[in-house]
Amino acid sequence: MDKTTFEVSKMDCPSEENLIRMKLEDMDPIQHLDFDIPHRKLTVIHTGKLEEIESALTGLNLGVKRLQTKTVEPPAREENPDKRRKQRNLLWTVLAINFIFFIIEMTTGLISRSMGLVADSLDMLADAFVYGISLFAVGGTLLRKKRVAVLAGYFQITLAIMGFIEVIRRFLGVENMPDFSTMIVVSVLALIANGICLYLLQKSKSDEAHMQASMIFTSNDVIINLGVITAAVMVNWLDSSKPDLIIGAIVFAVVIQGALRILKLGK
Repeated sequence: MDKTTFEVSKMDCPSEENLIRMKLEDMDPIQHLDFDIPHRKLTVIHTGKLEEIESALTGLNLGVKRLQTKTVEPPAREENPDKRRKQRNLLWTVLAINFIFFIIEMTTGLISRSMGLVADSLDMLADAFVYGISLFAVGGTLLRKKRVAVLAGYFQITLAIMGFIEVIRRFLGVENMPDFSTMIVVSVLALIANGICLYLLQKSKSDEAHMQASMIFTSNDVIINLGVITAAVMVNWLDSSKPDLIIGAIVFAVVIQGALRILKLGK
C-alpha cells in the first residue's frame, strides 16, 4: 500500500476539501484521505494507480503538485456510525446557513440595487451546492453524483453570466446608486454566518490537525464579505456606484471559477 502526499496550493477552505473528496472517494485505489488545509497538503493512502489519482486531482485546477510517495502498512479501518451521522448533520447545518443567506443577500441586493450583494449571494449558493452535492451523493452512484454536479455547475454559471451582463449594463448606463448601509449590514451578517460555518466545521474535526483556526482568516468567503463591506464604504465616500459594480464583477468571476471546478466532477 502506498502513501502519497500532494501540495494543493489553492485549497483554502472546506469547499475545496469537499470537491476533492467527491472526486476521489469513489476511486477503487483510494483507501484514506487526510487533509491539512492550513499547510495546503493532501495525503492519500492508495493501492497503486498513482497516475490516475494525480490526473483526477490535476483536473480540478487546484494547483496540485506531488511531493512524495512511499510504501506503508494498511491503516486500521474504523467504522463509526455515530461520527458519520454527526458529520451528515453538520453538512445539513452549513448547507442551510449558506442557502438562507443566499436568499437574504439576493433579496436585499435586488432591493438595495447592490450588485456586490447579489454576487455574494451567488457565492453563498455555490457553497450550498458543494455541501448539497456531498449529501446527495452519499450512498449513491457515481453517475448520480456527476449528473447533480453538472446541473449545479451550469445553473451557477448561468446566474453569474446574467450578473456580469447586468454589471456591464450599469457601467454603460445611468448610475444606479446602491444603498450602502444595507450593503454593510447584510455583509456583516453574512460574515458572521460564514464564521459560524467555519467554526462548526473546525469544531467537528478538532481531533484532526488539518482543521485549524487559521482557515477562518484564509477563507475566500470571508475575504469576499470584507470586499463588499469595503465597496459599500467606497460607494458612500465617492458617491459612485462603481465600487459596487467592481466588487460584483470580481465575485461573479470567483463564482464562475468555482462552477467550472464543480463541472469537472461531472467528467
